[in-house]
This record gives sequence, C-alpha cells and structure tokens, in this order.
Amino acid sequence: MSAKETPIKETPLMKQYNEIKRKYPDACLLFRVGDFYETFGDDAVRASKILGIVLTKRGAGSDTETALAGFPHHSLNTYLPKLVKAGLRVAICDQLEDPKMTKTIVKRGVTELITPGVSMNDEVLQSKANNFLASIYFGKKQLGVAFLDVSTGEFLTSQGNNEYIDKLLQNFNPSEILIQKNNKVQFKDFFGDNFNLFFLEDWVYKEDYATESLTNHFQTNSLKGFGVEELQDGIIASGAILYYLSETQHSKIQHITNIQRIAEDAYVWMDRFTIRNLELYQSHSQNAVTLLDVIDRTLSPMGSRLLKRWLALPLKDIYKIRSRHEVVSFLKNKPEILQKIQYQIKQISDLERLISKVATGKISPREVVYLKESLDAIIPIKNLALESNQEAVRVIGDSLHSCDLLREKINMTLNQDAPVAILKGNAIATGVNEELDDLRRIAFSGKEFLEGIERRESELTGISSLKISFNNVFGYYIEVRNTHKDKVPAEWIRKQTLVNAERYITEELKEYETKILGAEEKIHQIEVRLFEQLVSWIATYIKPVQLNANLIAQLDCLSSFTQLAIENNYVCPILDETFELEITNGRHPVIEKQLPIGIPYVPNDLFLDRETQQLIMITGPNMSGKSAILRQTALIVLLAQMGSFVPAEKVRMGVVDKIFTRVGASDNISMGESTFMVEMNETASILNNISDRSLILLDEIGRGTSTYDGISIAWSIAEFLHENPSRPKTLFATHYHELNEMTELLPRIQNYNVSVKELKDTVLFIRKLVKGGSAHSFGIHVAKMAGMPQIVIQKAQKILKKLEKSHSSEVSNKIKNTKDGSSLRGEQAQQMQLNIFNLDDPLLEEIREDILNLDINTLTPVEALMKLNELKRILLKK
Repeated sequence: MSAKETPIKETPLMKQYNEIKRKYPDACLLFRVGDFYETFGDDAVRASKILGIVLTKRGAGSDTETALAGFPHHSLNTYLPKLVKAGLRVAICDQLEDPKMTKTIVKRGVTELITPGVSMNDEVLQSKANNFLASIYFGKKQLGVAFLDVSTGEFLTSQGNNEYIDKLLQNFNPSEILIQKNNKVQFKDFFGDNFNLFFLEDWVYKEDYATESLTNHFQTNSLKGFGVEELQDGIIASGAILYYLSETQHSKIQHITNIQRIAEDAYVWMDRFTIRNLELYQSHSQNAVTLLDVIDRTLSPMGSRLLKRWLALPLKDIYKIRSRHEVVSFLKNKPEILQKIQYQIKQISDLERLISKVATGKISPREVVYLKESLDAIIPIKNLALESNQEAVRVIGDSLHSCDLLREKINMTLNQDAPVAILKGNAIATGVNEELDDLRRIAFSGKEFLEGIERRESELTGISSLKISFNNVFGYYIEVRNTHKDKVPAEWIRKQTLVNAERYITEELKEYETKILGAEEKIHQIEVRLFEQLVSWIATYIKPVQLNANLIAQLDCLSSFTQLAIENNYVCPILDETFELEITNGRHPVIEKQLPIGIPYVPNDLFLDRETQQLIMITGPNMSGKSAILRQTALIVLLAQMGSFVPAEKVRMGVVDKIFTRVGASDNISMGESTFMVEMNETASILNNISDRSLILLDEIGRGTSTYDGISIAWSIAEFLHENPSRPKTLFATHYHELNEMTELLPRIQNYNVSVKELKDTVLFIRKLVKGGSAHSFGIHVAKMAGMPQIVIQKAQKILKKLEKSHSSEVSNKIKNTKDGSSLRGEQAQQMQLNIFNLDDPLLEEIREDILNLDINTLTPVEALMKLNELKRILLKK
C-alpha cells in the first residue's frame, strides 16, 4: 500500500466522535470531554464564528490535526441559544458514565437534539410568542398541516388548499417546517423560501403509521374524541411531528395531552396579503408599530400568546363574540374586581411552560416553587369569579382547579428559597426525610454536634478538660490529660500516647466520622431522589394545570381588552344578524396612538350595506388619509370579532366572514414578478373568493400600469363587485377621478372624498370623509410639501393645466362607451397618449408664459441655468 493510500490514524476519542457524528451529519455536535463541550472540524469553524470563541487545533502538526473550538459545560445555557437562533440543529453528546469508574474510554451518547422548532430552553424561547414546529403533507387533492409548540404542549392540525395553508403559516410563523424530501420544489413554489425546512423520508408520511403513532401517544383506540378523525392529510402531518420528536430524543412528552382541529369555518378568513397589509402583528418596515403592539395589555406570557392567536383567528360565532364583550363590559363596570384580577395575574408565572418542564423533567427546584406560587395566586381569582354575577366569569371561576394537594405537597417538600439547580443543594425542606435531616446536622452543624459530645462525656466522666479534635492519621479522637486518665471509660480505645496526654477513639466518633465524610455526597443523592419523586408526582397534575393556564390566559386577554377600552375610550360594538356595517366617529387604533401630544385624531363615519351603499368610491389627494380610513375599517371589524371594544363612538355591524385588502404596492421582484403582476394576483384572489359577508378594501387598484389600462381595470373590478350576486361590502380608494361617474350607472356605488381645504399656496388636509367625489388629486401640492425643487413644481403645474384643458373629458367618455368595462385597445390608448403631448400653442406665447411664471426672488443660480437651457431646447425643437 502506498503512502497516499495509508489511512489516517484516529485516536480512540476521535474514533468515538466520528462514529457519533456519522449518525447526526446535519447537526452541530457538542461533544462532552471532561468539563468542556468540544466541537471539531466544520462544526468548530461554524461554532467559533457564531459564538465568538477561539478556534484552535487538535493534534496540531500530526496526521490527525483538526479544527477545535469549545466552551465550559456549565456555560451551555449561554452558548446553546446562540447556535439554535442561528438556525443550527444542535446534538448534545454527554458522558454516560463517571470517568473515574472506567479504565477505558468513557461511554458517550447524544442525550438531546435541539432544533429551532424543538426547544425547551428559556433563552431560545420568547415568552410572548409560541415556538411552533410545523409539518406539511402534500396530499393528492390538498395539503395537511400540523403545528406543535413542545414548550407549551399545544398541538394543532388542519388541512386545505395551498392558500389556506399559506395563511396558517403566516399566522403561526413556525420556527421550523418538516416536509417530504420529494416536495422541496413544490413547497418553494407555493410558500417561497423564507422558512427553515427539514426534510423527512417519504415513508414517514403514511396514514397508518401516523394514526398508530397518535393513538399510541394519547393511549386511545381512535382519534374521534379529538374531532380530527376525518382530517386524513392533517393526521399524516401530525404523525410526522411525533416521529421527529422521537428522532430528536424528545421522549418525555406527556404534556402533549390532546390535538385540536383548527376549524377553518369558525374564524374570519384573511389571506396572507391582508395580514401583511394590515400590519396585525408584524411589519416589514423598521420600527413600525403593529396592532398587537397597541392592544396588548396582557400581564402573563400565556395571555400574550393567546391574544396573538385571537388576533390571527377572529371569531365568526356571534354568541361567542357577545360572550367576550359581556365579560369586558362587566369588568369595565367593576373596576375594583378588574384591579384585583390584574394584581393576581401579575403574580402568575408561565404556567404552560412550567408544567411542560415538569413533563420533560427539565424543571428546577426554584421553578417548582414558582409553579406553586402561581397556583396560589389563582385561588383569589377563582373566589372572585365564583362570587360574580356575570355568567361567563362565573364559569371560568368554576372551571379553575384549586390544586390544593399539589400546592400543599410542594410547600411541604421544598424550601421557599429553593436553588436554581438541584445540584446547588438545600432544595428539600427540613422534616421531609429523617436521614437527610441527620446528614445535614452532621455536615453543617459539625462543630455544635462535637461540642455536644464533649459536654456529655465531660459530665459523665467528670473530666472537665476533655477535648475532641481531628487529624488525618486516625480521624476524630478524644484527648485526655494524664491527670484524668484513670477516669477514662473502659470502652474507649486508646490510639496515641503523648507526653502529657492520651488520645482515644469511640464507636460513636468512628460512626460520626464515616457519616460526615460521606454526608455531602449522600445529601446530594437524597435531594436528587426526593426532587425527582416530587416532579414525577407533579406530572400527574399536567391536565388541570394546563386547563388553569388556558383559563387564566383567557381572563388575561379579556382584562387586556378592558384596560384598552378604559385607557383609549373604546366602546362595545353591537353585533346583529344584518349584513350592514355602521361606524360612527371611527378611529384608527394605531395611528391615533402615534400622533404628537395635543393633536387629536380626526374620526370618520362610515356605512355599508348590500342594498343602498354596497361600494364606496373614495377619492381625495395623496396624504389625505384614504388608506387610513380603509385600514381603520378593517381593524375595527377585527377588534370587534376578537371580542374587544372598538375605537369609535358607536359601531353596529353584522358578522363579517372574510376580510380582503389590497393596500399599497408590494413588489416581489425576487420572485420575478412586477408590482403590477403582484397587484393583479392579489386582486384576482379576492374576486375569486368573495362571499355575501365579505369586507373588501381596495386601495389604488390599477396604478401599477398605464393610466388608461389602470382606469379600465379599476372600473371593471368595481363593476364586477357591484354586479356579483354576493354583493360584498367594499371600500374602493382611488386617485382616478373618472371612476366617480360610475355612481350614475350603478346604483349601489356611492362617491365619497377625503376633504381638503385649498389655500393660496398650499393644501390643508381636513381628513374628513364627506359625500361626493373629488376632482383633484393635489399631487403637485404634495410634491411641494415634500421639498421638490421649485422649477419642477412650476413645470408640473404648467403641464397639468394643458392636460386638463385638452383632455378633461376624453377618458371618461371613452370609458362610458366601453360597455363591458374592458381595457381600451392598445392602439387607441397609444394614440390618446400621443395626443396629450401634441401641444398646439404659439411659440412666443409658451415662452412668455414660462418667463412670467418664474419667481426670480426664490430662483437659485442652478435653477436659472436649467430654465435657460429648457427655453433654448424649446426654440431649437420648434
């Protein structure tokens, strides 16, 4: 064999490492060596960059040289979150035996595989947000989806078309998604490439395997009790999640006590464009304030997470919505009860995640005390709720578990100042275990114990100078001066003779010595055993604690709504069975909080129905507040159907089942789509999914293409919505004033405009919605306010006058003559565009007008040169 073919020699340690690494090739392996977690090779290079730790070499200069980076094992909770947040899967390889107990290499094995979607680490998790692992199954006709937050035990499933799954992914924002290997391309086509994916073998996604995995876990014969048995694709996706948990060494998952169906027909439909456009809980703009930021007055992590869920999934059931409103009304009228409930909720820790840590055995003694204190804080809430005359509040009080035995057991077993780790000791209370108490007396009260023996033996023997001491030769001994040696009892054993004294040992001292030397280790063993027994016993209370957590979260959300209503003067919306939407003095919940102090938000009235005012055409200048009116209408409806009060003087509405928005430009150039293509895709999705209870908000449709095409498309869309049998309630904001003429042809379209006051040199935005169309866009005024150079403003004003004079009615006449509302022919539109610039004014008159319009006093030297150059160009052209 040649030198090149000679295999690289492996040390026993690296051989062991490589064998384990081969089992987890796509994970960063933290390999425990003594007091350190080490990473090798490519893992070391990545870890050193992410963690900012030193990259060195193992076996430098030898055949076995490899990159090395490590950190102390006690710093795991500092470094692990950084690796996971960077998107790495991390395999923790621990020593499985005491190195002192073996003469060969220490046994090692992976004890946990942590991924972005499967983590219990507090530093990785966000208290106010769920950390979902998702699984998607590409079925024959539709997709199945499942979401699991292993830190709380929430397990949800559903199925539907790719638009519905896309919406759920937007709502739940999973940290990691599992899919079949063969569906990589399909996933990217449907949902883009902004998700953290992990690919599983196709055989994992089988119905029989999934059903068996789920029924085995829940210890049931079927899934009928969970209401998901008909969701075949959803079940397959859910089974893949359980498989993944087992593969990542997460076997202690009894806190996952049920699986819930995400009932599509129970919640208001919002597509991902609407969720994005309304900026409900995330925004692409830096430092933007979302609706969730404004309305979240929750006081517990569970409440904060639930509020986000309520926002993502507003209710359609009018009775459930009214029930929430009734609780908010009750708390608003009983401020003393509200304050007491809020005070108690503040004392409650994250019950969901604490009880999940109990199930996984990863809870600390201090966290168990937090669990007990949280359950203690629930008792006053339960009593207050039971005394209430409000039915929904009383039901919550009746459903809350007192957990008396659990609280008492924790209180008796643990010290109230229990440590953050069981290894730190002194977690178990005095009186729990007699042997532990004795060992503690020996270990921590040795001086007093020995002094007690001294006093006793001195009294019994009459030797007043008797002393107990210790040396390394024969341990504890009693020293007696020679003058008293005749008083020494016969059972004492002489060990050493000195010039002036004798030293003795006794059976009692030898027993004490044996005890004290092993006391600390034994104390640790007993404390660990007793704590593990306690945690195992607490695990029998998983379901009642989870129920308590959910009820407290609900009460926290409703208290949050109440606080919001009190602070911001929100009112209770009136829900009825009609199809109408009537808002009196409505306000935008986010914008009104961003205004400078002393500047009030201008409220607006709005009425929509299916008979007289189905579609409101809103015109008005840019910056006047058209988009704000559209958004505030949607947000008021959303808040109302979440169960919150709303920012208005009065709201009366029928339940809305779908909210669609097309607001603002949203380029998707990275996907190869222009602004206009994205706009048309989103609008097509709206037109193909409307219902009789839909609310549609369209802003500046058609502006992404040429003027005539844009007007034609906007006209056609408005006419389609008007003529559709569903007659959806629609707000249509546009800068195409030609669309005002639609009201003469279509009876349920009404014109409104956002009023402005035109002053001499500027425009004052009144921001009030008034009946009637607007004839101007005031775009030039806005450009002037933005600081556009004066020469540009003057040129724009001149061209505008000519365009208005020449073509004031040309576009509207042509649209009226286009009965089917279709786009004007390309040649016709092109000819119209050419005609606009075929200006027929005399040359001298044009130059004269240019010069007279100049304000010489404000003209800069550069602008003067530009103006002269322009006049020269006109003369040469003519």
